[in-house]
Amino acid sequence: MKGFRLQDLNLLKHPKVKALRLLGNRIQENELTALAAQSTYYLVLSFFPFLIFLITLISYTPLLQEEVLYQLQPFLPQEAFELVMRNVQQMMDMPRGTLMSTGMITTVFLASNGVAALLRGINKAFRNQEKRPFWKVRGMALIFTLVLAFTILLSLLMLVFGQLIGTYLFELLGISQLFRKTWQWARIAASLAVMILVFTLFYTFSPQQRIKLRESFPGAVFTTIGWLVLSYGFAHYVNTFGNYSVTYGSIGGIIVLLTWLYLSSIVILLGGEINAWRLRDKLEKKASGS
Repeated sequence: MKGFRLQDLNLLKHPKVKALRLLGNRIQENELTALAAQSTYYLVLSFFPFLIFLITLISYTPLLQEEVLYQLQPFLPQEAFELVMRNVQQMMDMPRGTLMSTGMITTVFLASNGVAALLRGINKAFRNQEKRPFWKVRGMALIFTLVLAFTILLSLLMLVFGQLIGTYLFELLGISQLFRKTWQWARIAASLAVMILVFTLFYTFSPQQRIKLRESFPGAVFTTIGWLVLSYGFAHYVNTFGNYSVTYGSIGGIIVLLTWLYLSSIVILLGGEINAWRLRDKLEKKASGS
């Protein structure tokens, strides 16, 4: 009796398998992991400035700064979360005038460096040679940074005050217990919808070539779900099994944060690769008349 061979099932010739192989080839050719490493460098430099900018905005709302930082806890391993808390708290102890005057413009500019690096990676996924002027690319990075900050701010305001208003109204109707269950699911759905919307806009305007919103949607859905699964999974792994402090000592938290940002960069760039691959496949089918 002959041994089993994968080719006997013709699995490698299946259209979906061939499509996945083509996607894998694109990822290798575009050096996605190397681009993710480059993006991580800029994301590390921009991560804390972005948090400072966000917390400064929140200081003008009824929200507490600690509430915002604790929203990161489910997504970050404990070591990385403690590192973020310590550093942001030290920076926020600076006088308000210094932070809001000369430092604010620099903070926003530094926070946009990570977004600018991702913009370059997404543009490369579509294999476009960057011809846009520097000021345009930098302006887009600044706009996306501001949009992301205000989106997070509005989401937090809706979560906090939406829950207070909803609890009050449902208590008047005598169905407060129903609201708690409904609100839990509504909060998850709203968070997913906002993330998908932000990534859809990001993937639509990042490439140099014009693409439609519906062509950016698949990558946005993948990135949203993939990033959530990655963040929860990585946090669970590090908190349960990984002990980076044993290997790296006092910089264990930094290594964990770097790893999380690197994996997040891969997921975001992979979403762009998916959109570029789907668009190219669509154009090839249209050209061949199929």
